[in-house]
Amino acid sequence: MISVIVPVYNGAQTIASCLKALLNQTVPRSQYEVIVVDDGSTDETREVVKRFDVRLLSQPNRGPAAARNFGASQARGEILLFTDADCVPKRDWIEAMLKPFADLEIVGAKGVYKTRQRELIARFVQIEYEDKYDKMRKDKYIDFVDTYSAAYRKTVFEENGGFDPTFPRASGEDVEFSYRLAQRGYKMVFVPQAVVYHRHVNSIGGYLRRKYYVGYWRVMMYRKHPQKVIRDSHTPQVLKIQVALSLLSGTSLFGAFLWKALLKWAMGFLILFFFSTLPFCIKALKKDFAVGLASPGILFLRAMALGLGVVAGLIAQFARRLMRYEALGFQS
Repeated sequence: MISVIVPVYNGAQTIASCLKALLNQTVPRSQYEVIVVDDGSTDETREVVKRFDVRLLSQPNRGPAAARNFGASQARGEILLFTDADCVPKRDWIEAMLKPFADLEIVGAKGVYKTRQRELIARFVQIEYEDKYDKMRKDKYIDFVDTYSAAYRKTVFEENGGFDPTFPRASGEDVEFSYRLAQRGYKMVFVPQAVVYHRHVNSIGGYLRRKYYVGYWRVMMYRKHPQKVIRDSHTPQVLKIQVALSLLSGTSLFGAFLWKALLKWAMGFLILFFFSTLPFCIKALKKDFAVGLASPGILFLRAMALGLGVVAGLIAQFARRLMRYEALGFQS
């Protein structure tokens, strides 16, 4: 038996498409169950889900990590598959996700996003993912699994505590779990044939907000796994350089109002940043000319949003630690 787990919060507009796809797979329906965990939705999510032949579980709103853990605890399957309520898996998704588990050493697997959208930002996001997938293809084993298309052996999932519910929303709790497994020596693989279609963010404002929060929550993740600051199987090394260059150039431009000599430094950092984007831009131009032309500017804004998120995350972590110290001092 296979268990497919879908957490959902106020997903009435998207969950039907997800469930239709999950109930129309190449794997016989008798071989898998679909579990939907409603995370305290306030819209019509439950009414929509009840139209489908799936198991519906409910909990108060505690975030996707807790919802996935609850679903896993009730699952009958030996293999747990995860996807999101705004994803539409291809008809052979379950079949593709299961193939790596023929090797008993494999405990986890990760699939890919695709999109049918035509908005410029959505097309950029898809190429951004594909750039990271190209990196992952080079590794025999991976340490980065995100739950829009993920699978784990249930025994390993349970023995290692599942997803960390201290992550309050979709903020990297899935990646933290895969980091944890990799650190303990478990083997996970990339499965590019396991495709789910997704509606990516399609506005520059929405994209930058998302990247800001990625940076913010990544601080919490790196605090738990500091070794991953150096490298993981998903994040291009050049991205870290770009974040640093964007912050340096922005700081220098701001400082130039007080000391004009900093303007030259700002221009230097911007030139270095531009050259760092060339490999991605060339790849993007070959796939989508308009996206390739827009990429330098979007990449700079991406790096700036990530960097500001990291700075905010560091400040928040410092503030929390200071409050704990003050509380301990008051108690003593």
